[in-house]
Amino acid sequence: MLEASNNAELPTIPGKRYFTIGEVSELCCVKPHVLRYWEQEFPQLAPVKRRGNRRYYQRQDVLTIRQIRGLLYDQGYTIGGAKLKLTGDDQKDDATQARQLIRQMITELEEVLKVLEP
Repeated sequence: MLEASNNAELPTIPGKRYFTIGEVSELCCVKPHVLRYWEQEFPQLAPVKRRGNRRYYQRQDVLTIRQIRGLLYDQGYTIGGAKLKLTGDDQKDDATQARQLIRQMITELEEVLKVLEP
């Protein structure tokens, strides 16, 4: 789970439907080869694969990656511990992700408001 302080360090997620592995890498501050490895380790990560096995991640995937990143890098979990944490706290994770999504939407709406104000 990302704490508010960790979430502030990462770039905001644009309002797109799909993201390439390069974009997700920048949004989550994780290298592409690490994302590919995490796909093998975490069943929650299953990006859409299209032509030439190109990966396309959705917003939920980006939030999950940020959550995994927080567990591994910020909270010091091992891969095995992070797997247990993700599978064991489904209801708690859903609430955390919902809060994250609401915070993200508020940020995006504030940006839209700044653009619309004279």
